[in-house]
Amino acid sequence: MLRVRRLGTVPFEEAYTLQRALAERAEADYLLVLEHHHVFTLGVRADPAHVVGDPATLGVSVVRTDRGGDVTYHGPGQLVVYPILTVPDHPSAGRDHVRRLEQVVIDALASVGVEGAGRLPGYPGIWLDPGGPRPAKVAAIGVRTRRRSDGRRRSLHGVALNVEPDMEMFAQIVPCGISELPVTSLTEAGFAITMPEVADAVVARAVAEWGHGTVDDRAVAPNIPAPRRVTLAGTVEGLGLRRLRQAGVDPTRSLSISDRKPPWLRVRARLGEEYLATARTVGSLSLATVCEEAGCPNIYECWAEGTATFMVNGSRCTRSCGFCKVDTGRPLPLDPDEPERVAEAVARLGLAHAVVTCVARDDLTDGGAGAIAETVGAIRRRRPGTAVEILVSDCKGDPGALELLLGVRPDVFNHNIETVARLQRAVRPSAGYARSLAVLARAADAGLVVKSGLMVGLGETEDEVVSTLADLAGVGVRVATVGQYLRPSAAHLPVERWWRPEEFDRLRRAGEGVGLAHVEASPLTRSSYHARAAADAALEPARSFAVAPPG
Repeated sequence: MLRVRRLGTVPFEEAYTLQRALAERAEADYLLVLEHHHVFTLGVRADPAHVVGDPATLGVSVVRTDRGGDVTYHGPGQLVVYPILTVPDHPSAGRDHVRRLEQVVIDALASVGVEGAGRLPGYPGIWLDPGGPRPAKVAAIGVRTRRRSDGRRRSLHGVALNVEPDMEMFAQIVPCGISELPVTSLTEAGFAITMPEVADAVVARAVAEWGHGTVDDRAVAPNIPAPRRVTLAGTVEGLGLRRLRQAGVDPTRSLSISDRKPPWLRVRARLGEEYLATARTVGSLSLATVCEEAGCPNIYECWAEGTATFMVNGSRCTRSCGFCKVDTGRPLPLDPDEPERVAEAVARLGLAHAVVTCVARDDLTDGGAGAIAETVGAIRRRRPGTAVEILVSDCKGDPGALELLLGVRPDVFNHNIETVARLQRAVRPSAGYARSLAVLARAADAGLVVKSGLMVGLGETEDEVVSTLADLAGVGVRVATVGQYLRPSAAHLPVERWWRPEEFDRLRRAGEGVGLAHVEASPLTRSSYHARAAADAALEPARSFAVAPPG
């Protein structure tokens, strides 16, 4: 199968992390289609002197990478395509892959009316008017193949096609180390072709070349502001609903918040002594729990069993996701005593498996990662036998913040992708599908047990959910959770439909079929629901390593 992922604009480092993870772990082939923020990338043979401008004044980052070639530029208006493919294991595999990739782009350009694009002997890439007196390069190619642990050889990197980028950026480098010939774009050459048209053409040719008849094509909905519109009630429609419409969901067909829940979503309150004991412990230590802050329907069951998910770094989130009940606004300073109080609660409750989550703290340099790491350390000092699971934000993809979290080696690293690719910008506009996959990939690269989760009921299809589960497995996730979205209030995104229990059973089987070790899927499943049981069921062979003392 060829899984096509149209990811929007992705920082180069995140895309590279995602590439490496899919090349090493995914069973299927992938085609990543995206744009980058401004960046100069240097291949293995690049001459640093070929960056002639000052990147700092240009607002351009410089990244060393392991592809072939010299220096090139990536930025908005440039179509970047990364085929992550299994290729023949022989010395010429890289050269053969380059030729096939060049031909895919040449044929795609011809299909949208760009005649005369082709190869220039001695110069890799795609050129306009290669047989004329002044050929100009319109697409750069740089690839690498590597053998992964199971012996298969996989391709990385790919092609960057100049559709309508800022051509001044190329004047700040010696593109591909070639000073004697110019670089151009389709727009500069006079072709009135849009980025979506070019992307569709390249994907179509790539599918014909590598799809083998089975293709899974998913896209992050474009982040284009919709015009404000007035509803029948005369009110201005919210931004979240406009983004849902852009993603193909009609909110007017969604359920009303007053609609009665089906029987499988009704929860009976269990206010027994065990529940009250957990409530007293949490309250006496002035701790926040996601059980309360997010209105989790499983609070009675979990608290009755003496388990709670502790929420650190305060109770106010700096993001405003359309599905979440957690309070937003200006956060308070961090409480330096909070890690020890969480550890005390874990000890009082005698937890064998503790879950620590957090609000997003984009106001902090490290995104709150340091305080989470301190909490993990406090729990291990107070109760060394307790396995610790952390459920964290993406920390804006910051490598230093993620290193703090990975460095304490939690027994389970959990970060939720939340929804399918198409609905990401409607459901959690401050996050990103590729970023979440890259965060999870980094945790898997660190040798941790990795977990993620998503909701259903926001307008996704069953096939889209299975595609997301496959992407999670492809980057190294071992455990996944899938549950029904419940609308916290009329100010939040609407529920498009109730998923039935038998559909969750199908998702569980499908998730395990695409390579996940364990899938916890039911209407009431939440990220930390049955957390210890899920870890035990999926990862028993790894637990002797996972619960070893720090270091």
